[in-house]
Amino acid sequence: MTEDTTPKLVVIAGPTGVGKTAAAVALGRRRPIEVISADSRQVYRGLDAATGKPTADERRAVPHHLVDVADPDERYHAARFRAEAAALVPAILARGRLPVVVGGTGLYIRALLRGLDPAPPADPAFRRELAALAAREGRPALHARLAALAPATAARLHPNDHVRVTRALETVRAGGVAVAGQTGWTTAAPAYAVAFFGLTLDRAALARRLGARAEAFVAAGLAGEVERLLARGYDPTLPSLATFGYREFVAVARGRLTAGEALAIMRRDTVRYAKRQWTWFQREPGVEWIDVAAAAGPDGVAGMIEARLVARGMVA
Repeated sequence: MTEDTTPKLVVIAGPTGVGKTAAAVALGRRRPIEVISADSRQVYRGLDAATGKPTADERRAVPHHLVDVADPDERYHAARFRAEAAALVPAILARGRLPVVVGGTGLYIRALLRGLDPAPPADPAFRRELAALAAREGRPALHARLAALAPATAARLHPNDHVRVTRALETVRAGGVAVAGQTGWTTAAPAYAVAFFGLTLDRAALARRLGARAEAFVAAGLAGEVERLLARGYDPTLPSLATFGYREFVAVARGRLTAGEALAIMRRDTVRYAKRQWTWFQREPGVEWIDVAAAAGPDGVAGMIEARLVARGMVA
């Protein structure tokens, strides 16, 4: 495929709460685009209060894809995201619009841009062994085992991320790339002509913003949403409910935490998650960083992205 016919793709990434969606919507007021959401929590229907999904007005302003596409007990992973996003790109281009991947789930973005090596097959007996260990000693025991075998991989995963920790342990056991701390990405030629923008903000300013955001999530009815999900029979250990915000208010529903304690933990863990996202994207090649404050907010960010796309010939 020649350079002229390589599909064009824009990525807007960065830590949670930095303003990626607002910047994309502002870009959509300047150029015809459609957004492909790269967010591992926004895919789930019914998880609305604490996932920062685009609002109804934002979705009317710019089409958003891969939001509300899975039930909370449905498995959604990087390979599925890659397949669904890759199918969307040519369809969006055929409509005369520019596909813009927006989100903070670095694993999803990397899978789309660089592909994934085949994972080892699931081992039911080994999974039962791990499940028994988790039941006996708690999920952190699995993470501790992974940390001993593949510390670089363990550092990228939350101890409560049972699904990914289990898969990483399977990969280690099969002699896969996690043993050497490698990434497991294919080395095939790039499928897209990519403009990759990372949004950033002063760390203290982002921490304040995330604290206010957590309070807004609670005020939006997070506790009630969690209670409704549990009442519908969803297991609180599901990956969708084991993320920050949801796991804390599951504990509230079970009487293990007060709402105030849950909010404090949620604020802390959200800031920690943002730091992990920063670390991930700083390792990605070709990211052009834009300071949201220096750009004077979403409109300024959109203007800078537009100017760079014009300079590259990605838009006329």
